[in-house]
Amino acid sequence: MEINDLTGKIIGSAMEVHRALGPGLLESVYEECLCHELALRDVRFERQKSLPVTFKEVRLDCSYRIDLIVSDTVVVEIKAVETILPVHEAQILTYLKLGGWSIGLLINFNVPVLKDGVRRIVSDLKE
Repeated sequence: MEINDLTGKIIGSAMEVHRALGPGLLESVYEECLCHELALRDVRFERQKSLPVTFKEVRLDCSYRIDLIVSDTVVVEIKAVETILPVHEAQILTYLKLGGWSIGLLINFNVPVLKDGVRRIVSDLKE
């Protein structure tokens, strides 16, 4: 599946969840519902995937967990915060770099209109 089609399906799924639930819930609720919606659309994903860190050629388990990896291609970070901060964007960029992925979606469900809460993050940084 082409990357734009895949991100479109993810964003469409998130919009469906937001349309049904609205803002104001915990991230874990949105994650659970987004996973259910992706499964209904036959989109393959891994949830709460562990992301080890390699430091000075030693692989360390630092207990980082990525909310979702969709089709082994797109990192999805789910938020339910008042405002997306630069640290949230830095977080997903770091995940992309550590995992060798090039595209991520930062989705903040705590907004009146979901399109205002979606950020597409692209990185060519690979380790």
